[in-house]
Amino acid sequence: MSKFEPNEFVNDRYKAIEDRLKVVRKRLNKPMTLAEKIVYGHLDDPESAEMKRGVSYLRLRPDRVAMQDATAQMAMLQFISSGLPKTLVPSTIHCDHLIEGTTSPQPDREGKYGGEADLSHAVKTNKEVYDFLATAGSKYGVGFWRPGSGIIHQIVLENYALPGLMMIGTDSHTPNAGGLGMCAVGVGGADAVDVMAGLPWELKAPKVIGVKLTGKMSRWTSPKDVILKVAGILTVKGGTGAIVEYFGPGVDNMSCTGMATVCNMGAEIGATTSVFPFNKRMHDYLVATGRGSAASLADSFKDNLRADEGAEYDQLIEINLSELEPHVNGPFTPDLAHPLSKFAEELRKNGWPTELKAGLIGSCTNSSYEDMARAASVARQALQAGIKAKVPFTISPGSEQIRATIARDGIMEVFDKIGGTVLSNSCGPCIGQWKRTDVKKGDANSIITSFNRNFAARNDGNPATHCFVASPELVTAFAIAGDLTFNPEKDTLVGSEGQEIKLQAPNGDELPSRGFDSGAEVYQAPPSSMDERGKLSVKVDPASQRLQLLSPFKPWSGDDIKDAAVLIKAKGKCTTDHISMAGPWLKYRGHLDNISNNLLIGAINIENGKPNAVKNVLTGEEGPVPATARDYKAKGLPWVVIGDENYGEGSSREHAALEPRHLGGVAIIVKSFARIHETNLKKQGMLPLTFANPADYDKIDPTDRISILGLKTFAPGVPLTLEGKKKDGSTYQIQVNHTFNDNQINWFKHGSALNAMAAAFKSGKM
Repeated sequence: MSKFEPNEFVNDRYKAIEDRLKVVRKRLNKPMTLAEKIVYGHLDDPESAEMKRGVSYLRLRPDRVAMQDATAQMAMLQFISSGLPKTLVPSTIHCDHLIEGTTSPQPDREGKYGGEADLSHAVKTNKEVYDFLATAGSKYGVGFWRPGSGIIHQIVLENYALPGLMMIGTDSHTPNAGGLGMCAVGVGGADAVDVMAGLPWELKAPKVIGVKLTGKMSRWTSPKDVILKVAGILTVKGGTGAIVEYFGPGVDNMSCTGMATVCNMGAEIGATTSVFPFNKRMHDYLVATGRGSAASLADSFKDNLRADEGAEYDQLIEINLSELEPHVNGPFTPDLAHPLSKFAEELRKNGWPTELKAGLIGSCTNSSYEDMARAASVARQALQAGIKAKVPFTISPGSEQIRATIARDGIMEVFDKIGGTVLSNSCGPCIGQWKRTDVKKGDANSIITSFNRNFAARNDGNPATHCFVASPELVTAFAIAGDLTFNPEKDTLVGSEGQEIKLQAPNGDELPSRGFDSGAEVYQAPPSSMDERGKLSVKVDPASQRLQLLSPFKPWSGDDIKDAAVLIKAKGKCTTDHISMAGPWLKYRGHLDNISNNLLIGAINIENGKPNAVKNVLTGEEGPVPATARDYKAKGLPWVVIGDENYGEGSSREHAALEPRHLGGVAIIVKSFARIHETNLKKQGMLPLTFANPADYDKIDPTDRISILGLKTFAPGVPLTLEGKKKDGSTYQIQVNHTFNDNQINWFKHGSALNAMAAAFKSGKM
């Protein structure tokens, strides 16, 4: 499967997929989409699983897990708590999120800035996190990609992605691997722990949206424009619950890395993932990245790596690449799509700032060799006319291999001469890790990037920054012009001698003619010997403010819950960002107690209409939600949360489930749940319950005491009873429902899924 995993074989995976599909084909008896073949080819129980798109819940067996450093901290801390000696599925950690990018001299970097200075600073600043991840990886058999190695998705594409296989990754842009025909899905850390521990992964059977591509791109159009167009069609929610499957003759006119770009940004339309059928462009990329034998094997397996003739899609979109214009999307949302020919008009009509303040290319979405080569071909034309970039221009290489190769081939020199700043091989400004100093917060300004997301304040923390998204070559042209009304397909620039020049359409090799240069040694393999790993220890300083080993939650007492307090009765929308905010709290992702200080600080208290202000039922004083929860916990008082519709929607952040459990919560009782959050609560030993009658939400006052009855006979499909006691001593009873199955009830009784897992391992049942 990879040169880094000599004992894991593609042959074995393909045989297992074919064996499952033999069963599935007989049961379905119909042509299958590629998405169905890959997903159903990974069923844990193909003989009995219900397979209704958009309806059934599937139990799947992914081939791989990948984690970025911000999310890997809690995932590895949870895995350590399971008691298992090693991961049971090939897994990797990638240090890419914690490196802050700079584009001007910085005092904390000895007056330096850019890639080398930023990487050196990050290694010092995040040393304890990197040491923990490195030692945890070594002890538990997880490959470790050091800081500076590159962005998780580019590293996966270069080394691990394989046609027809399935992986999960703790980052929303994991679908990037779909460019190599892999079903790759972004998940929360709790799901990653399950898979690493050898448990099946649950996924609602996705619908399948087909995108038929015909024709061939020309002039300034690139693969990025395909997904910018699709985002405009489907919007940010149009792909929810679906896999987007590309097919048609136009597919063969796109590079493998171009297909990866399309899949990567599919996360912006809410899609479960996106995928392309295996073809020669994928074959050539596998060969170029040292995986020729896997390419040959995929050739022999190709019938399972494309849709059957006559396969049906839940929705069908057709795009003629010959007619597709370059696009610019934004601002503030990635689905506001503008064809280049109409972009200047839209800028003026909406009053968006036309003066460009910065251009940024690279990131996990567009940092391939082809991307860099095409952008450099535009820059060379400007240099020949004596023109440099008129605004700060940054380049984020996707991996050390890309950086080393473009440095060897002179592309880096072109970027340097035009005035660009090459950042480290990491996410940087794409995820907000940008120490921007040229614009004050609150000042309206425009930037353009080849990244994927452009929500307000996403890149620089300034909600007034208008961020637009386009291809790297178009971003480069705009950076040279310094004006967003410039259209390189028809407008001219003025050279250093007053001459007018028109930029010619970009060009660049799909793959380097001299092969890839692997660059510096950036990978740390775990010891192959169990004995050797057993002697290792994981580095966590007990006094650390960023890392904290987890203590197992207490198992169920065996009794009903009696007289719990209502910590907060939340009004209206309560997403995982309301429950566990991001931003400055991200540095505590590895320290459960510290990050718990953001518990529900964004939720609106129905009692007073304010966030982070609740009345302590023991003292009568008003205070912050986390502090009140801590007081209840210290005094042995259990508590519950009362919530509204779709509680816990948004990012599948496991901290939003860990924190209430850590601070003494026992149940979350709402009108309805977002499914992933409901599952995450179950995994932490919480009771996610829903009102049988949603109107019963109104019966509960924040000062009521809540008992939950029926736990001694807790069983699937059997409702529980909520008994409320008012201040005057009067009581009421209402029915609350749950979706626990037998396995999940076992989690509850043990105190958490991890506790149940550890118990099963100790008893020899795993």
